[in-house]
Amino acid sequence: MTRLREHYENTIRKRMQEKFGYENPFSVPRLDKIVINMGVGEAVQDSKKVQLAASEMAMIAGQKPVITRAKKSIAGFKLREEMPIGCKVTLRRERMYEFLDRLITIALPRVRDFRGVPTKSFDGRGNYALGLKEQIVFPEIDYDKIDDIRGMDIVICTTAKTDEEARELLDGFNMPFTKS
Repeated sequence: MTRLREHYENTIRKRMQEKFGYENPFSVPRLDKIVINMGVGEAVQDSKKVQLAASEMAMIAGQKPVITRAKKSIAGFKLREEMPIGCKVTLRRERMYEFLDRLITIALPRVRDFRGVPTKSFDGRGNYALGLKEQIVFPEIDYDKIDDIRGMDIVICTTAKTDEEARELLDGFNMPFTKS
């Protein structure tokens, strides 16, 4: 069992049960999944860029990503239907906890001028989204071997019904929120 999962089951669950008054321990919000998405706009000119992005994402996530394809043709972007334009991966269970641990303890502190993640990025249903401008903040990526700096979107999905519950859950995992 991973470190964060043990911390959730031993500490966070009990604290949230007391704070929000849950009677059943299984009704306490928990992490559901983490979705990592990387859009590769340059793939319109060079389709190999998507493969490079997918291999980098596989190193970061520890799981092979799915190549996403364009749903419609857009002439202004020189984009045709079914053209590869990015990649995504959905993490669950142990890999999800391991990734969140690496994100909070290693990657986010390595972001330049980091002052915390915003508290306004909740969607109203207990899910949290954040974007990273560089994939090089993860230690798995060798800076000398990358061809481009690419950003990524990370969505943390929880079973919480409200943003307040989800924030309390992520606070328990020591998510570095800005002090506002």
